[in-house]
Amino acid sequence: MEFSHLDNNGNAKMVDITEKTNTIRVAIASGKVIVKKETLIAILKSDTPKGDVLATARVGGIMAAKKTSELIPLCHNIPIDSVKIDFNTYFEDNSGIIEITTTAKTIWKTGIEMEALTGVSVAGLIVYDMCKAVDKNIIISNIKLIKKTGGKDLY
Repeated sequence: MEFSHLDNNGNAKMVDITEKTNTIRVAIASGKVIVKKETLIAILKSDTPKGDVLATARVGGIMAAKKTSELIPLCHNIPIDSVKIDFNTYFEDNSGIIEITTTAKTIWKTGIEMEALTGVSVAGLIVYDMCKAVDKNIIISNIKLIKKTGGKDLY
C-alpha cells in the first residue's frame, strides 16, 4: 500500500495536485451526538443555558469546514462553494439522538471530504460544549464519510 502523503523516505509531504483538473466534487459526512432525553427536549425547545444549540452548531460547523486546511496538516486550502449542515433528531430508548449531516461542495482539483468531516466533528463538539453543564454523559460517535463524488468516485 502506498500512502500519498509520504515521500520515498517516509517523510510527510503535501500531495501535488498541479496536474489534476477541476471537477465538481461533493462530500457527505455524518455523525451522532447522544444526549439524555431531557437534554434533547431542552435543545428542541431552545431552553438551554447557552442559547440555541443547533443554530450555533450549524454556524460553527460551517465555519470549521472553511478552516479545515488550518486544522489538518497537509490538507489543501480549497475554494468551498457550499457547506450545508442538517440535523435529524429523535428519541431512542431513554436517549436523545442528534444526527448531523454535512454536505460540502467545490469545483476544484482535489476532494472536499475533510471539510465535510470537519463540519460534522465541530458541530458535534459545539453541541457537547453547549450542553455539558446539564448533561455529563454526552457521546459523540459514528463520524464517517457517507459519499464522495468528483475526480475518482470512490463511494
